[in-house]
Amino acid sequence: MIAPSASAVPGDAYPGMDDDVVLRAVEITKTYGVTRALKGVNFEVRRGKVTVLFGENGAGKSTLMKILSGVERPTSGHLELDGTVIDLQSTTQAVDRGISIIHQELNLCSNLNVRDNIFVGRELRSRRGGVAYGREGEITRELMARLEEDIAPTTLVADLRLGQQQVVEIARALATKARILIMDEPTSALSAAEVMVLFKVIRELKSQGVAIVYISHHLEEAIEIADHAVVFRDGALVAKKDAADIDLPWVVSKMVGRAAEYDFSGEPRGHGDVALSVENVRVPDPDASGRVAVNDVSLQVRAGEIVCLYGLMGAGRTELLEALAGRQPIAAGRVLLGGRDLRRLSIEERISSGIGLVPEDRQRDGLVQLMSVGANMSLSSLLSMVKRSFVSRGRENADVQTMIKEVRVKTAGPAAPITSLSGGNQQKVVIGKMLMTRPKVLLLDEPTRGIDVGAKGEIFALLFQEARKGLAVLYATSEISEALTASHRLVVMSKGRIVREFDPGTATREEVMAASGEPEPEALHIGASE
Repeated sequence: MIAPSASAVPGDAYPGMDDDVVLRAVEITKTYGVTRALKGVNFEVRRGKVTVLFGENGAGKSTLMKILSGVERPTSGHLELDGTVIDLQSTTQAVDRGISIIHQELNLCSNLNVRDNIFVGRELRSRRGGVAYGREGEITRELMARLEEDIAPTTLVADLRLGQQQVVEIARALATKARILIMDEPTSALSAAEVMVLFKVIRELKSQGVAIVYISHHLEEAIEIADHAVVFRDGALVAKKDAADIDLPWVVSKMVGRAAEYDFSGEPRGHGDVALSVENVRVPDPDASGRVAVNDVSLQVRAGEIVCLYGLMGAGRTELLEALAGRQPIAAGRVLLGGRDLRRLSIEERISSGIGLVPEDRQRDGLVQLMSVGANMSLSSLLSMVKRSFVSRGRENADVQTMIKEVRVKTAGPAAPITSLSGGNQQKVVIGKMLMTRPKVLLLDEPTRGIDVGAKGEIFALLFQEARKGLAVLYATSEISEALTASHRLVVMSKGRIVREFDPGTATREEVMAASGEPEPEALHIGASE
């Protein structure tokens, strides 16, 4: 057997026999132009264990996972599988060797059904050589039952909500029967109940000897499922320990180099006039004819005020925000922006009037993947830059440069591909795009989904900065900590209705969760035994 590689953090190593190591990365570096994404990383994956990777966006976690799964090749260094050096040149080679990955950004074909997405590129064959659709359908139904989702194999992925699409991504990885399963932000769009089901599946896989690598920005959740913890910062592995020996402050301090947490509960509340007034609004359920997703909702948001909509998935938060922005029809009620009724206005007209939405799914609805950072950022405000039938590129470039600085996007420049940015920086681009339209009201749906604690703090700091200038902000979240620490007012939705309002400075987690219909924390303890 090959001798173990030197630890990058020799004084902070977790115990374990070399016989348990199934996959090892040795002195891995990865360079993109002048950017060093990984700097001599040594990393080990152990049989029947969950190794959790912590780190801020851009720390190098996803880059290493892409190398382990054959998506990318290292600039230098090598991989060892069962003690033998391997060179993965494609994801197909990785899957053939038992390595599968669930990507952070969903990698599904929306025009195909669930069954075809699960088996795309590795279709099962019948005795006559055709595709064995019947057998594929049976396996798909078994996977959906295992993940406790009532999704038919022939359902189009485009018709599924984001959380269900995440489940399909997980099912596709499970279908490969991998020895090593890499999960990059697998729960970013899942409800609490769906997370519990996933963790049950993870414990089953562990008992079967499957090695799991797990990345999540939900820190408490990740600590619950971890056997080993590894922390990345600035492209380097800076700490590793047994999960039993760590806590949340240890993780955060190693991630950001300090004991950091965001808390804006002390922000001043000098609000102005009513900017947005929602009066008895009813919105049809886009997935079920004859049902309503939002039922008789009334709400006001004042200039300079940040209002949080908290609720479980299915509470109607997304449908309400999309209806206010013009993406969903309003069956009844009024939406007033500064006294003007928006109901009959198009999305473009609403943006021009001063209201815009930062959508939940930034990849599908917020960004154009083939465009640059600058082109994405200026997309919604191009009409304001037209002079004599032509876009003023000088003004566009100046405005983009200014906004990049204001929202603190870490990028090589406006011409950089949007895909070169981390998830947190991509989200800043989407927010910056809407801020360039000079809105009076900014709507945000899960603005911190899939980003780290440091980037969350930066995004909320930006929102409070804009609120102090008079911007009215209404955002939806399913994270209770955000609701209590990053809003002036907390509104709880359940089953399409507003059920309670709270002052986040005095409300407790238990009160808010009870109002939303969420089980008590003890019932959600995902580390509990079966």
